[in-house]
Amino acid sequence: MTDESVVSGSDLPIVGDTADVTIIGAGPTGLFAAFYALMRGASVRIIDSLEEPGGALTAIYPEKYIYDVGGFPKVLAKDLVEQLVEQAYSRGTPDMCLKEQVTGLQRTEDGLLKLTTARGIRYSKSVIITAGVGAFEPKKHTAPGVSELEGKGVHYFAKRIDAFRDRHVVIVGGGDSAVDWGVTLEPLAKSITLIHRSKFRAHESTVTELEASSAKLYYPGYEVLGVESNDEGHISAVRYKSAEGEEWTIPCDELIVAIGFLADLGPVKSWGLELQRNQIVVDHTTMATAIEGVYGAGDVVAYPAKFKLIASGFAEAITAVNHAITYVDPSQRLDAGHSTNIVAKQEAAAAG
Repeated sequence: MTDESVVSGSDLPIVGDTADVTIIGAGPTGLFAAFYALMRGASVRIIDSLEEPGGALTAIYPEKYIYDVGGFPKVLAKDLVEQLVEQAYSRGTPDMCLKEQVTGLQRTEDGLLKLTTARGIRYSKSVIITAGVGAFEPKKHTAPGVSELEGKGVHYFAKRIDAFRDRHVVIVGGGDSAVDWGVTLEPLAKSITLIHRSKFRAHESTVTELEASSAKLYYPGYEVLGVESNDEGHISAVRYKSAEGEEWTIPCDELIVAIGFLADLGPVKSWGLELQRNQIVVDHTTMATAIEGVYGAGDVVAYPAKFKLIASGFAEAITAVNHAITYVDPSQRLDAGHSTNIVAKQEAAAAG
């Protein structure tokens, strides 16, 4: 297929050559899938609606530490993304298509997969969906004054750690994000206060670390009533209450609202895939979806005993890529062996 040719009967151009594997989603699972597919000798295209690779790690918490990736006792999210991008490009050059959303996916009569985007039509022999939780936006806090002070001390995405240095920081929420931000910011903030309506729902070790820190923890049954601002229109205090109804006001320079996200698969819901809540159902032995030639990996997929972890997403990516490779070329081995042997053979072949 020629680059930028026009589909008969359509105003949309054909963009790029037909790829062996197209990966929808450039988060950590998608980047690792790209590396593994390139290592197996496939031509790879990655498509993501965001302007940078990394998914939520880049868009939401680039400076938050991650503790459960093999080989890293702890690693900043942005550093993990940097390493994953470097790894992806170490075995070839994936066609990285950023700021481009896939709006349609269907099989053609000749067995190719047709992807419709804002740029045009892209064709692929196989597809791996690694779209995370899909499009996401934070759940907004409805307490009086919070919405008016967004960008004026109220944060839903805390992207730069240094912005909280020597500040009085209040965090609302009790999930992984809230607890992780408490641990991350405690050494540099002037004070850290967590307010939560229920019990903490984060990794036990992180909760233990937070409880051993200087952070002030108000949970369960505590609730934010509203926020106050100073003469410059910046947040200055948070009002909250206990389950018993007793009320307090504390000074606050920065408020992080970490009460969850509203996820939406968007156009993916119309592609004919089997869905379970906001996830794509896959065969856990192959990562195959209900559409032939389309696989999934990472947080976007659902199967019995699924764990939403980056580490498990990497393993799912390997399974998805290997089955995609044999789908594209049945003469290929499903298990190509250890990476050491694969790379050695490739380097020997390149050397002649």
